[in-house]
Amino acid sequence: MTDRAKSAAALPSGAALPEAAQPPLSPSAGSRYGHSESDAMKILLIEDDREAAEYLTKALTESGYVVDHAAEGRDGLFLATSGAYDALIVDRMLPGMDGLAIVAALRAAEIRTPTLILSALGAVDDRVKGLRAGGDDYLVKPYAFSELLARLEALLRRGTATTATTKLRVAELEMDLLSRNVRRGDQTIELLPREFRLLEYLMRHAGQVVTRTMLLESVWDYHFDPQTNVIDVHISRLRQKIDKGFAKPLLQTIRGAGYSLRAAD
Repeated sequence: MTDRAKSAAALPSGAALPEAAQPPLSPSAGSRYGHSESDAMKILLIEDDREAAEYLTKALTESGYVVDHAAEGRDGLFLATSGAYDALIVDRMLPGMDGLAIVAALRAAEIRTPTLILSALGAVDDRVKGLRAGGDDYLVKPYAFSELLARLEALLRRGTATTATTKLRVAELEMDLLSRNVRRGDQTIELLPREFRLLEYLMRHAGQVVTRTMLLESVWDYHFDPQTNVIDVHISRLRQKIDKGFAKPLLQTIRGAGYSLRAAD
């Protein structure tokens, strides 16, 4: 039996599937960590089986995580390269591009996001292939959700201990992720939670063009109408706070493409 055929068996014994036909579009943090939406751990789930994806999205959201879902291998790789995730959960057998190829491509690109591989292939050789491809852990289907959660928490602890970034800097603009303080030069900048998250995303992608869609999906965790002015309003407010009074603006509007935070020439 293939991974896809066994996907339903991956659900914990006796667990009910969520009633909604689609996974939540705007997951909010649950009670496990007491995090607000702006600082909850963010997980990318790459799983083509709809019922398994719905179940995991619901269960992880209720456990305090923000979850994005991709149902196809290449889509998952594209999202994973954004660097916006604390951990990845990757099914091994996927349409378009299999899970091991995704992980290998990420590692080749020096992207070290902690990754848990899911698979119905549980032989020693299969597990070894998964780990050698770059997976940090390998969980065989069927599994109990409690075990998946424990393994995910272990990966996140390990990743935090070894690779956590606590400060971001673009030119003289600096963000402290622990104290949540932002300064430009000797000036302290007061930001609302959503503005902080928006600036954090822009700083993590400094020098790159960030599209409106990327911001809507990564900062708001929701698929808004692309024509909404919510981006324009927040960008305008953020620009006033980080650029007003300084000779060289950092937040640039790239006409027809999006926005970019970059050191002035």
